[in-house]
Amino acid sequence: MKTIDIHTHLLNPSVSFHRLYDKITIPLFARSLGADPKQLLRQPYETYVSAMAASIENSVHVEKSCLFGVDVRLDERGREIDRDRTVCATTADVLAVARRHPDQFIPFFSVNPRRPDALELIEQHIQSGCRGAKFLQNYWGVNLNDELFIPYYEKIKAHNIPLIIHVGSEYSIDSFSQYEGIGMLDLPLATGVTVIAAHMGLGRLNYKLQLWRNVSKDPRFFDADYFQLLERLTVYPNLYADISAILAPMRARALRHLSEQTDVHHRLLFGTDYPVPFTVRFNSYDLPKHRRKQINQVDNPFDRYVAAIRDYFPHDNPIYTNHMKLI
Repeated sequence: MKTIDIHTHLLNPSVSFHRLYDKITIPLFARSLGADPKQLLRQPYETYVSAMAASIENSVHVEKSCLFGVDVRLDERGREIDRDRTVCATTADVLAVARRHPDQFIPFFSVNPRRPDALELIEQHIQSGCRGAKFLQNYWGVNLNDELFIPYYEKIKAHNIPLIIHVGSEYSIDSFSQYEGIGMLDLPLATGVTVIAAHMGLGRLNYKLQLWRNVSKDPRFFDADYFQLLERLTVYPNLYADISAILAPMRARALRHLSEQTDVHHRLLFGTDYPVPFTVRFNSYDLPKHRRKQINQVDNPFDRYVAAIRDYFPHDNPIYTNHMKLI
């Protein structure tokens, strides 16, 4: 079984892993992501790109990945107001990596719709080989239902490329939670864009006092956006969803439930959200201890992710081939 990872990230070429989040996760997860932690701290960007490309090249199950950066945050006049030193990578950076490793990466562009030249940039990036688009509107602080963005959506629709929109929790970058809900899909869908809702609308810390509910496998305590997304997947022919980062504990609890929603499996896409770290042995899914141990022994990070997902979605499930409808 071979598939495409629909959701992976390039980092800022100037990344230095200066944030507290980075300092905690790098020593803990670098090796599990296929990178040497000392080398990653010494030469972070080159080590990251090389390790990721090598992991895909050596993967048994993942043939390529869709790679994207994150455009900068802009004000309403299109002026830059923030550029995260870890997450923000330009589309030019993505295209450069894809040219170096054409057998491993499929480039997607990230263009903040507040850019005055957004439509021209879309044309340029598609001409340069981009096969899709990625929004992180919760970082940008952008309401995707602003009708000013309709020409942007129409441009994407005209080129018949998918648009990945973040829906659900965000902990790796400063963001605005009011722009990460399921409602952010409304106008792009209405305009006719083929939308991929990322992360299944899961992962929020909804219960501050009864913390155990946030990792409970009881569907009564799942995110409301998750159920709304499942319903929308049966209504909108231009809507898909990816399972990227679903191995995070506040999302993994829903895996059994999602595996039973067979009426939407033809709309689901495999994705990892690499390099977002994930745990195998200590998680909220319902796999037995011996199986967790087996999965944890898989060296390749992409194959390890697949190994966990295949216990819920067998090798012949359409989740691994649905990308062919879009890419």
